[in-house]
Amino acid sequence: MDSQGGPYLNKRALCSPLGAARLCQLAMGCAVIAMVTHSAGYSGSHGVFCMAAWCFCFAMSVVVFFLDATRLYSCLPVSWDNLTVTCAAFATLMYVTASVVYPLFFVRSECPYAGCDVRNFRIAVTVCSILGTLAYGAEVALCRARPGQTVVGYMATVSGLLKVVQGFVACIIFGALANRSEYSRYVATIYCVVVYAFCFTLTALVVVMTVCGRTKAVRCMSFDRFVVVCTLLEVLLYLSASVVWPVFCFDNKYGSPWRPSSCPQGNCPWDSKVVVAVFSFVNFGLYVADLIYSQRMRLVSSHTRSRV
Repeated sequence: MDSQGGPYLNKRALCSPLGAARLCQLAMGCAVIAMVTHSAGYSGSHGVFCMAAWCFCFAMSVVVFFLDATRLYSCLPVSWDNLTVTCAAFATLMYVTASVVYPLFFVRSECPYAGCDVRNFRIAVTVCSILGTLAYGAEVALCRARPGQTVVGYMATVSGLLKVVQGFVACIIFGALANRSEYSRYVATIYCVVVYAFCFTLTALVVVMTVCGRTKAVRCMSFDRFVVVCTLLEVLLYLSASVVWPVFCFDNKYGSPWRPSSCPQGNCPWDSKVVVAVFSFVNFGLYVADLIYSQRMRLVSSHTRSRV
């Protein structure tokens, strides 16, 4: 018993839907890592990414579950609710990516040279990874703020969750840029890279401020207004980058609108340029949705206060 008369361990960490989701995350993560290291195997950059994603998410889930069960999170200078929903959203995206990449590169209908056991283990890894995705998604759904309910933290809102997705998409863009994208050939494409980096920094800043409970650090305006201002700036910057990048990569004057036949599979600059262009539009759409929702949420809260 603690000094306040309560139990040392948090029973809700086990006996609740949220606790069940986290236990499922641990079980699926442990199963995936065990099967991959035992027989399923992995190789190349894609396999390393999948294994790193599973291990990172498993370690993160262990820390979150332990801190929640022992109530030690109260010793941390962070907003626990914001931190956990951010971790769950990020892990969901990591698991979704690994659940697509691993079977795409390692699962075949015919048995490999190592035998059918390897194929069966790889199928089992894919199934467990999908179940892990559902478990992390369930945590996000359980923690997400709903209309009419008291908002526990900004990261539990749609706008907060969109910030996590925006950061994840930006990481995909950076990965494509690093893979022989030839972005340094023109000043315009370098400008696009600066835009991606600046917007990612702004998004990460908002997330870090929220998780660390520093939402009052902006003295000249409220945190809600600061988020809207940052999002509007990001929308304008991504709009410019989404137009400039395709022009300087696929126009006949600067590049090629079609994939060169001599370009090696899996190591082609043109493929990386396409990935950057596609996910630039994806992130632009995410920032627009974020801006609309943030403004709508601001209007709803204003009307609520005026009625009170």
